[in-house]
Amino acid sequence: MSQATCRAAPSDARPPEARDHSFPLPRIPQAVSVVRRRARAVLTDWNVPRSTAEDALLVVSELVTNAIDHALAPAFLRLAWIGDGAEYFLRVEVTDAGPAPRAPHADPEEHGRGTLIVAALSARHGSRAHLGGITRWADLRAR
Repeated sequence: MSQATCRAAPSDARPPEARDHSFPLPRIPQAVSVVRRRARAVLTDWNVPRSTAEDALLVVSELVTNAIDHALAPAFLRLAWIGDGAEYFLRVEVTDAGPAPRAPHADPEEHGRGTLIVAALSARHGSRAHLGGITRWADLRAR
């Protein structure tokens, strides 16, 4: 698969059209790499600037890994342009069915770094609980 060159756009530029893409997370050992490849194809198709796309793919990896390791199925990834008319962001969000029961031997020191990575790469991030589970999201500026 060849990779198209991404065009840079000002961070406050309105995307040429509404863009929104969602897909389910597969429950297979190689899920993170499968989802990253699909997300890369979408971001390339949208002409997301290369540096923003690379940051977004790392955020995708962290949020998808969290959902696969710590949450109940089903889970979905959503990529979208969001904004308020003055500024636009690339939104990466993963929705899952809520926390899975924790293994009694799980080491809490082995986890938690993903949130720091997401915070470092995003302009803002957070989570929201809802009837269907939990959505974790991060907004990245196009640069």
